[in-house]
Amino acid sequence: MFDSLPQEITHDILFRLPIKSLIQCTSVCKPWRSMIINQSFIQSHLRRKISFQKQNDIHLFLVHSVSGHLITSVRTHRHRTVVSKIRQEVFSVHYDNQDFDKNFEIEFPSAVKEELKNEILRVVGICNGLVCFADDMACYGNSFIIWNPLIRKSVTLPNPGITFPMYNSIPNYGGFDAAIGFGYDAMTSDYKVVRVATPKNKLQGPTMAEVYSLATGSWRSLGSVAPQCAIYGREKHLFFNGALHWPAVSRARDDHFILTFDVGNELFCKMSMPSSVIWSYILGLLLSVSGDKKFIALFVMNADSKDSYLEIWVMKEYGMKESWTKLINLGPQGPERLFPRALCFRRNGEVLVMLLKGGRQLGFETNISKHELVSLDLVSKQMESLEICGPYCSVDSYEESLLLLDKTDAVSL
Repeated sequence: MFDSLPQEITHDILFRLPIKSLIQCTSVCKPWRSMIINQSFIQSHLRRKISFQKQNDIHLFLVHSVSGHLITSVRTHRHRTVVSKIRQEVFSVHYDNQDFDKNFEIEFPSAVKEELKNEILRVVGICNGLVCFADDMACYGNSFIIWNPLIRKSVTLPNPGITFPMYNSIPNYGGFDAAIGFGYDAMTSDYKVVRVATPKNKLQGPTMAEVYSLATGSWRSLGSVAPQCAIYGREKHLFFNGALHWPAVSRARDDHFILTFDVGNELFCKMSMPSSVIWSYILGLLLSVSGDKKFIALFVMNADSKDSYLEIWVMKEYGMKESWTKLINLGPQGPERLFPRALCFRRNGEVLVMLLKGGRQLGFETNISKHELVSLDLVSKQMESLEICGPYCSVDSYEESLLLLDKTDAVSL
């Protein structure tokens, strides 16, 4: 029947199908497969999917959670994380609704992990349905993976080029911190992984950067970074307004700011933080975006402050320091004195927060005995449990897509 239909009608029918059905259709016949794996079809389907979700107020989160015990210890100017006694690692997709309903779970292939240095991979970021992983949770590995969990295909990146001498003869760390970012270049329809490496000792050289292009499949050096700074290695970056954003500190440790990288023109710039954010070894900083996706948000976690452990700020005008506005101060919660660590905003303006028991979880000789994911109402300051617990949890916005379906070097998992 479909063989007799004009190509335009067949295209329109396939275009309206959900992704899982499209994957099945690639096995029906060669003409359908050629149509579905075409780059133009994949990009158009993604735009339609995003438009449909906006019109119907559908928003998804990918939650990466681990059950077991988390032990952290000092290793850099920030920290390293050691995960032991892992019982279960789960990737689950949730609707951003009142009950945070689970849509489905995804199993990451165990065969991939056999080549890694760490027991679990860190989610660097998610962009248009692609999940970028770094093998750097406890020690620095050279493995980076871009994964589309819905179509179960992945690309393993080649080893990066920038490295520095060993640090105090520690073989699993090295003499540098490396921050990773993942974003989309709308000008070239390319996805890029950016790596910023800072040597432990200033005498070893400046902070350097390199970029990986999914289109070319290779790394390219960007040279030294200006302004010179150190980025909190494993803190999440923010991809917003076509640029990557990291919390950074000057090499002299006297100035906090946001380092930005325009994914299109590949230029670094500096953006100011609120004046009250003063550099400290025990300061935790995380960038996010407001629930309506209009403003940059900054979560400040200060273990020195007993009554104001968590501050939440938004920048009402992009790039304008004077537009930073504080939304809330929050101290330890309840009789157990649980410490709130903000993760990201929800569409309704609430904030997803991990409540931490057993330490302040800024990475300093801390044995974390409990984590619980809650939703924080910024007006009432009330928290509602989402019934997700464990020593490690990351939450990122997620969109379903067909990306990587056309990549010949992508591996089916």
